[in-house]
Amino acid sequence: MLSTIIYRSHLADDVPIKSLEYLAEKANKLNSLFNVTGILLFNGTHFFQVLEGPEEAVLDIYGRILSDTRHHNVVELMRDHGPARRFGNAGMELFDLRQYDKESVLQAVLDKGTSKYRLTYDDRALQFLRTFVEAREKENYFEVPPADYWDFITDDVLASVDAADASGTGNHHFAFQPIIDPFARQIVSLEAVFCPDENAAELTQDAIYALDLESKATAFALAKKLGIEGLTLSVNLLPMSLVVVPDAVEKLIEAMKASDLVPEQVVVEVTENEVISRLDEFESAIKKLKSAGISVAIDDFGAGSAGLLLLTRFQPDKIKIDRNIISDVHKSGPKQAIVQAILKCCSSLEIAVTAEGVEKPEEWMWLEAAGIFHFQGSLFATPKRNGIPAVSWPEKN
Repeated sequence: MLSTIIYRSHLADDVPIKSLEYLAEKANKLNSLFNVTGILLFNGTHFFQVLEGPEEAVLDIYGRILSDTRHHNVVELMRDHGPARRFGNAGMELFDLRQYDKESVLQAVLDKGTSKYRLTYDDRALQFLRTFVEAREKENYFEVPPADYWDFITDDVLASVDAADASGTGNHHFAFQPIIDPFARQIVSLEAVFCPDENAAELTQDAIYALDLESKATAFALAKKLGIEGLTLSVNLLPMSLVVVPDAVEKLIEAMKASDLVPEQVVVEVTENEVISRLDEFESAIKKLKSAGISVAIDDFGAGSAGLLLLTRFQPDKIKIDRNIISDVHKSGPKQAIVQAILKCCSSLEIAVTAEGVEKPEEWMWLEAAGIFHFQGSLFATPKRNGIPAVSWPEKN
């Protein structure tokens, strides 16, 4: 199977530019041994490379490239398959863009192609190449420092409820995880994460929805004992819980009042990845929530198929980008493009954005550079049962 990988990267500061010809010559020999062909472009700072060949060989070569310390900030732009090579005339050829004008280098690259029709008309690889040559990728390319550029200094645990105190809050269990603004060193909200017991898996679907709603009374009671004055509390609800359970919104508001919480203090997060079969009734429930002063967020945005449809039916106050998109976003061109599209859309609609599931410093640094300011994940704090966990704040190393 013929495979193609395209990536861009940044030349390491301690690598002399004059060594690039030797680098390209060595790569050419190695690629020829693996039956891998392609084109390498260099603009004085960044590399852009197209690799083509048998899938296993391309992955082997790319693995070596990822571990090469002569460059960093490697971002994979495209991984695809096709019937024929674009650049079959060279094992690897280097084009130093400083020696060409934009028009001539494109023609020079085309001349190296073995399938000019494919390269000339609507070929994705060629479009990526053209963008790099014309330096249009810079608006979407953020340089991320090494992971050890930051230390993460842990605060003391803020608050907790012991087992005896928690026993009076209900039969359900919750852990709490902060949503933070790292540079402001501020907790902006707490999410109450439901911890279902083993018997929950045996419940019918309607019983799951009833349990989902009923459990929020425990979350509110625990929040009161933790003393969350000045903070908002986020609780997750399955979308269909608002539809299937009679008077769901009214019951939610009663549970808040019982714990001396006000609606403006609560954010209801509905998950995108559950199928919403009665959309009109769901939309009506959302109107009731917002009319009562309760904020609404779409959780796990991007995980399911309903996110964009929900945005056309109602606009939430916040969205939380799903962990699967956040994971290794600093290395993935497609994920970066998706995040940037989400940010542009939410900016137009004045919807706040949170990145959830952040685990690596590089993920956080790229997302911060892209324009996200609120984060949730184990990099900063892991959920704590019956308590507000310690937060690890970033400090420059």
